[in-house]
Amino acid sequence: MKDITKQEWKELTANDENAVIIDVRTADEVAEGMIPNALHHDIFKPQELMAALEKMDKSKNYYIYCRSGGRSGQACQIMNQMGFETTYNLLGGFGEWDGDTA
Repeated sequence: MKDITKQEWKELTANDENAVIIDVRTADEVAEGMIPNALHHDIFKPQELMAALEKMDKSKNYYIYCRSGGRSGQACQIMNQMGFETTYNLLGGFGEWDGDTA
């Protein structure tokens, strides 16, 4: 896992053909908007999250975010323990995000 700033996030995702963006916030938080092309898997629904992660390609590059960076950090750690090679945690989360939203 690597913690990255929103600027690093924008630069990395813009040039990464293997990027997968995951939003681990609650449905209520997602209703406020989300980063474009993100998959939504609520970390507070662990069975659903784990089932989704089991189906993902562990060799891709995963960019994870939540509201402030705490839950996404936990998600990155879980994913690394499951064998995911590359995970990035958005420092400050969606609360600090100033890029495009969907």
